[in-house]
Amino acid sequence: MTDIFAAFGWLFTPANWSGPSGIPVRLGEHVGYSVLTLLLAVVIAIPIGLAIGHTGRFRGFAVGVSGAFRAIPTLGLVIYLAVALANFTILPPLIALTILAIPPVLAGAYSGVESVDPRTVDAARAMGMTEFQILTKVELPLALPLLIGGVRSAGLQVIATWTVAAILPVGGLGRYLIDGLAVQDYPEMLGGSILVVALALVVDGLFALVQRFVVPRGVIAGQVKDVRTKDVTRPLGPTAVPRPSSLN
Repeated sequence: MTDIFAAFGWLFTPANWSGPSGIPVRLGEHVGYSVLTLLLAVVIAIPIGLAIGHTGRFRGFAVGVSGAFRAIPTLGLVIYLAVALANFTILPPLIALTILAIPPVLAGAYSGVESVDPRTVDAARAMGMTEFQILTKVELPLALPLLIGGVRSAGLQVIATWTVAAILPVGGLGRYLIDGLAVQDYPEMLGGSILVVALALVVDGLFALVQRFVVPRGVIAGQVKDVRTKDVTRPLGPTAVPRPSSLN
């Protein structure tokens, strides 16, 4: 409990909110890195995922590659790329974290398209729509809930994992963890962790709002509730009496 109070004391110290290593600067760097990583993953994974979901081809290959990407240790890949490329800027972690973000975005894209009712697709073809029109005007709107869910999952992973990039001389909220560990400043480390958690929660809430407003109303309306029919043999009230049989 003392450590938590010390962490909040560090967070509310005015000196930590100014200067080139202040919280606003580090927070802006972390958000910028995360947005750039997520954009790269979206640009790479969504077109591939939509094509796989629409055609059904290479799905097994995509699942295998995604699983392999998930199994790669991010910190090890960051260090390997930094040494192999002789580059200690944001490039190695940017590559490593883009690889980390691709699998959930890819899975959300092709799973969303595959979840579309085949009868809806057949009806669109019967109306004379081209394959591209079917993909963009029918399958993509219906796939938005799962697609945005994949991007949402990738975004949270990226925000949480960009902290390991501070093992290199780059910015971001991970600096508080690495620099605090170097001098055993545990309030700084815990304060930096709280900032990362708070940022992840805010971003998750924003994605939830985006998912609510971007998904077409027809998709939400199409989610039929479980409405059970009433039992017609049940008496409608305490004074209800059975109807006499017409056979008597």
